[in-house]
Amino acid sequence: MRRRRPSAAPHPQHRTALAAAVIALAAGLLSPLPQATADDTRKATAAASTTAAAVTDHCGGQCDDILPPGQNGNATLAEILAHRTLGTRPAHSSDQIAKYDALVAGHQGLTDDKLTDFFNDGSFGVPEDQVASVIRPRDDVTITRDKATGVPHIKGTTRYGTEFGAGYAAGQDRLWLMDLFRHIGRGELTSFAGGALANQGLEQQFWPQAPYTEEDLQAQIDWIRTTKGARGEQAMADAQAYVDGINSYREKAKKGRYFPGEYVLTGKIDAITNVGEIKPFKITDLIALASVVGGLFGGGGGGEVQSAISLLAAQQKYGVAEGTEVWESFRQRNDPEAVLTVHDGTSFPYAGKPGNPRGAAMPDRGSVTPEQLVYDREGSARTGQAGRKDPVEAPKRLKPLQGMYDDGVLPGADFSKKRGMSNALLVSGEHTASGNPVAVFGPQTGYFAPQLLMLQELQGPGISARGASFAGVGMYVQLGRGQDYAWSATSAGQDITDTYAVELCEPGGGRPDKSSAHYLFRGACTPMEKLEKRNAWKPTLADSTAAGSYRMQVWRTKYGTVTHRATVGGKPVAYTSLRSTYRHEADSIIGFQMFNDPSYVKDAASFQKAAQSIDYAFNWFYADSRTAAYYNSGMNPVRAEGVDASLPVKAEKAYEWRDYDPRANTAAYTPAAQHPQSTGQDYYISWNNRQAKDFTAAGFGNGSVHRGDLLDDRVKKLVADGGVTRASLTRAMAEAAVTDLRGEDVLPELLKVLRSQPVTDPDLARGIQQLESWRSEGAQRKETAQGSRTYSHPDAVRIMDAWWPLLVEAEFRPGLGDELYGELAKSLSIDEAPSAGHGPTGAHAGSAFQYGWWSYVDKDLRRVLGQEVKGPLAKTYCGGGDLSACRGTLLATLKQAVATPAAEVYPGDDSCKAGEQWCADSIVHRAVGGLTHPTIHWQNRPTYQMVIEYPSHR
Repeated sequence: MRRRRPSAAPHPQHRTALAAAVIALAAGLLSPLPQATADDTRKATAAASTTAAAVTDHCGGQCDDILPPGQNGNATLAEILAHRTLGTRPAHSSDQIAKYDALVAGHQGLTDDKLTDFFNDGSFGVPEDQVASVIRPRDDVTITRDKATGVPHIKGTTRYGTEFGAGYAAGQDRLWLMDLFRHIGRGELTSFAGGALANQGLEQQFWPQAPYTEEDLQAQIDWIRTTKGARGEQAMADAQAYVDGINSYREKAKKGRYFPGEYVLTGKIDAITNVGEIKPFKITDLIALASVVGGLFGGGGGGEVQSAISLLAAQQKYGVAEGTEVWESFRQRNDPEAVLTVHDGTSFPYAGKPGNPRGAAMPDRGSVTPEQLVYDREGSARTGQAGRKDPVEAPKRLKPLQGMYDDGVLPGADFSKKRGMSNALLVSGEHTASGNPVAVFGPQTGYFAPQLLMLQELQGPGISARGASFAGVGMYVQLGRGQDYAWSATSAGQDITDTYAVELCEPGGGRPDKSSAHYLFRGACTPMEKLEKRNAWKPTLADSTAAGSYRMQVWRTKYGTVTHRATVGGKPVAYTSLRSTYRHEADSIIGFQMFNDPSYVKDAASFQKAAQSIDYAFNWFYADSRTAAYYNSGMNPVRAEGVDASLPVKAEKAYEWRDYDPRANTAAYTPAAQHPQSTGQDYYISWNNRQAKDFTAAGFGNGSVHRGDLLDDRVKKLVADGGVTRASLTRAMAEAAVTDLRGEDVLPELLKVLRSQPVTDPDLARGIQQLESWRSEGAQRKETAQGSRTYSHPDAVRIMDAWWPLLVEAEFRPGLGDELYGELAKSLSIDEAPSAGHGPTGAHAGSAFQYGWWSYVDKDLRRVLGQEVKGPLAKTYCGGGDLSACRGTLLATLKQAVATPAAEVYPGDDSCKAGEQWCADSIVHRAVGGLTHPTIHWQNRPTYQMVIEYPSHR
């Protein structure tokens, strides 16, 4: 595999020849991107000032934000070549990384006056002396870009013009990215961008989650138009205007030859003749894009088959009653020690364990097989041929770009695993220095180049907002601020996806088996619907993967799509996944429309009401000058009485969602009052932790230690001290962002066990002293000084990273046994350190410490130490509950960890050499296009982040 490191300038002796090549390419192949003249800018600015309605910005310069790497996500072929050979980058493509990175070193002395050293001014509008350019793609809209960041400030005199401008600006900043992701959503990435193994993996991950025909996509548009009233009609009109804007830019860029260079490199357009096409965007593309975004960040639940398998393993080891008790203690549905967003004791029961469970469809042991997805492999898709390269002959001037996508369009990214994204910290006015609420929040969406999000300001009839939107579905600001309020979200992950066991049958009354393609639906033997996607590819300059093809196949039933086959009580069944938002990928557009409407959102209550129209599972946070508030959104289905949401259920009428109608996948949903919500609580934190008492987490891993504790402990102390400011709340976030959760919240118990007797081994004593020193200074993974690329406690961090998986296995495997330990590890991964490759989007992803066995270790060790444990594990595992034996286990594994060299703990990858600890943790912006960016210090922090304090209100 080709090693990909952040680009650096070439050796000086090559500069002259490379520069000549780039200049020749720019002159001979592509025209430069047209720039607005100073006269054009003056005329457009004057016109805008006379037509745009006055908007009062109540933030008073106290709204800041940042989104690395930069606003500009498009690069022409000449610009890509210049970057890859000379190290240059287009303006505003990488100018936010340094600010973002600098907060690691700069947060300790942070004051409100210094916030703009690390964030950008998020005010409405652009001062006249800060205008970089103004264009008018239509007479009823202007797009003004500021000098500092290049963010588009879109002002329309008509609704259509405003949305058209949003689409046009999206084309300017993210055309290639949007094209990629509409093809990912449609399951057509390999046919579009090449057959690299990673591209195959992406489409195989996403398409089965939302497999739609073109008719399915159109039906979702029609549903919004016909069932959502005037707002639904307006939303689709806005979407059409947005698409029209994208297509207008697409046509102009193609004709003017300033389109993204990736279209040439993937064989879509000829660099010399300009022959080729960028296919027009359609509203149905927006539905496909929405399915990707919703699937990544707004889903919840599923995984019931694996839960059933781990439960069966527990019952096999301990017997049904005791095994169930053991399994429930690891499941931690409603752990009393878990950190909560609504911490005032208010109960919001949802998806809990039923008192008298019924309808569970537990598989026979050993009978479960995953459903096959890929068929008819040909060429480089065949087993044994995978990844085979067949490079095309490249023009000499383009040789530096050959194979740019050999590792895929998102090299190293892995979206198949559970994701917990984003965080939020809010403090109510009674505890702040100003008396106004303060918020530091934003989405943690991974790191890409360009970013999946893009910034924009929208001002037009019925719209007034600035913030971030996912490229391609940016009709409205999705996370940002209005005139006197701001909002953000974290992934909630509550259970909106269930697994049904459909009994298989044969239409003629024959004997069914696990391969049967008919099932019983309400007593009738019904054929499954076969959905197929055929993809073929051939090598291009960007992706040298040899020609190949395959067919993806998904069976769809009235209970969702088939994911597994098994037997239940000896009868063959298909397990299906039914998500409440399936066939409703874009219904949430109504809620976002309301968020952007200043005539609708006027206070916390109206914001919470708007959030009720968001169907995906999100935690929404709100702040204005008077109130901080919270609301959990999602289409939470009302389950039949006695159904256990954590396990597969029989596909029978008695166990269906209440009022379930398979034709449009609708059902009864829990009323708004039953969703976790709060107004005016002393403070709020969220880092994908549990929402409230009795609101059951959809998966494993919400116990006594959670990364939300890193925020909760710090904000709680700030509130107790009083006088919270924007800077102090940002410091709390930034400190948590470089803190090792294991070191802060589990290491103290580990050290107590180790120190329960004198340590005589000198190597162990030294290792323990290093860990103690690291813990006493905050257990941070932080450089000695900015740019040193060496941690302050490198040996302690190395020991912790090496020790954790060893100690977990030694602590639990002997007691649980190999099978149960292995199945529980599939339900909840052992570790998620920054250097691990199994984070939310693979290695170098920033987000860390969401999923791991921290709570299990914490609760188990506290029992061994004789401390009080609320919601303990059903058994004590470390040393069988004996302190001395537990200590021996920990010492033995610690000895292994101390002796493990850095080159083994950090084995190296495409970005780092073996043993490079800082680099192993570091954040790499995954190059979706031709531009790469510098590696930056690890931070467990939102990708797009706002710092907000409103001093006034309408």
